[in-house]
Amino acid sequence: MTPRLTLINRDYTRLWFGQAVSSVGDAVFSTTLVLWVATVLAKDEAWAPLAVSGVLMASSVAVLGIGPLAGVFVDRWDKLATLLRTEVVRGALVVVLTLVSLLPTDALPVGVWLALVYATVLLLHASGQFFSPARFAILADLVKGDADRARAAGIGQATGETAWIIGPPLAAPLLFAAGIQWALLFNAVSYAVSYVAIRSIEVPPAAAGRAASASRAAASGPAPARRRPSLRGEFADGVRFFARSRFLVVLLLLAVIGQFGLGALSTLNVFFTTDNLNADAHLYGYIGMAMGIGGITGALSGGRVVQWLGARRSTWISLLVSGVLLVAYSRQTTFLGGIALLFVFTVPLTVLNTAMAPLLLAAAPPDLRGRVMAVFYPVTKLASMLAAVLSGWLAGSVLTDVAGSVAGVRFGPIDTIFAVSGLVVVLSGVFAWLALPGTGTAAKDAGESPGDGVEDAPGGAGEPGDEPEPAPDGADALTVDATAAAGPRGRRPHDDERGRPE
Repeated sequence: MTPRLTLINRDYTRLWFGQAVSSVGDAVFSTTLVLWVATVLAKDEAWAPLAVSGVLMASSVAVLGIGPLAGVFVDRWDKLATLLRTEVVRGALVVVLTLVSLLPTDALPVGVWLALVYATVLLLHASGQFFSPARFAILADLVKGDADRARAAGIGQATGETAWIIGPPLAAPLLFAAGIQWALLFNAVSYAVSYVAIRSIEVPPAAAGRAASASRAAASGPAPARRRPSLRGEFADGVRFFARSRFLVVLLLLAVIGQFGLGALSTLNVFFTTDNLNADAHLYGYIGMAMGIGGITGALSGGRVVQWLGARRSTWISLLVSGVLLVAYSRQTTFLGGIALLFVFTVPLTVLNTAMAPLLLAAAPPDLRGRVMAVFYPVTKLASMLAAVLSGWLAGSVLTDVAGSVAGVRFGPIDTIFAVSGLVVVLSGVFAWLALPGTGTAAKDAGESPGDGVEDAPGGAGEPGDEPEPAPDGADALTVDATAAAGPRGRRPHDDERGRPE
């Protein structure tokens, strides 16, 4: 009989527990660094906002610079060992910063302190680029079937949302009452707990066999007639596989279109709250609370929705519903109406994230999962950054003087951008409905059996909407990011995109 506290299975529960503890530690760590830089290192300085933005820039540099190549090494290495080594490296980095922070603040120039902070954030996120695809690959071995994989993705998202509800309120008291050292030490301990939890995972025999074969091949050296592919060659193999997979290309296009459609929220929602919803700025925190609760609701219900509708159908329906709700939100003029619509809007958006996780897992073969994520994630990250910049530029220059009414409906620059963004999301849903092939095709491309818990193409035995058949035991973040550094929730980007280590 499965214990009541087990999520999906025992090994996934251990992986989740490590993530949960580490996520809370990361939330405390990131909030603490921002507060420390803003209120201590750069206190009363005109360049304080620039100093804080440097923390976020350091994380972005790691994602875009290291992420694309990290997947090659993840595919070469043992996945479980990669997770463990990454936790050791990240814990050691935080311990070093903790020890240095024992010095009085005036012992080092402000520029040196900032350099230490930026270097630590950069290296933590660089390590995270190895952790995330390795965890993605391990998840595929530990969890089978679309419904359970969607549940796992939903639980992961709900855990991340909860961590960012718990972590920031802990950060300020730790920093101002106990000192920066205790806040940093909290994160170091969280990595140690995560290491112990991951260390206890038992990799399924099939995955262990693949890892052992790879290790033996690496130890024995190259065959006489073949050389080991170069780093560039292996990365090119991953890009070619991605480019030749219609399924993966469509998923990536959906993610990019979604980022451009939803990116306006990350930059403009605070202005929409004060100007269109006629609310005081101090009420903006409730916007984040509403979306946080909606995110948890959608994440926890995502697995059930995928079980009912199938991953493919859940994807395009979630896009359509999210787009329509975003258009409706753009027409709101009261704070309570805006809060209610943002809560409802976030639910299908989060269901979309959970639905696309099994699609990616189905499309990525075991020996290319790291490289698939190394292509997918940096491109969507770049799209998110461009969307935030584009929406800010449109609202601040091109559409500044836009105002008027049509049939009695008034419109201005920000609500116009939100409405157009919603229509873009609706169009991406139509595109997904027409262009997204069945995941049975993706499984065949990836070298998996279509019966391994994934849907078949429309019209086949696994038609979306049928309940996925669970795979036998032991058989083998898309994240459409609606938020950015100063997102609509008044806090941070999602997952590894959050300007913090995963």
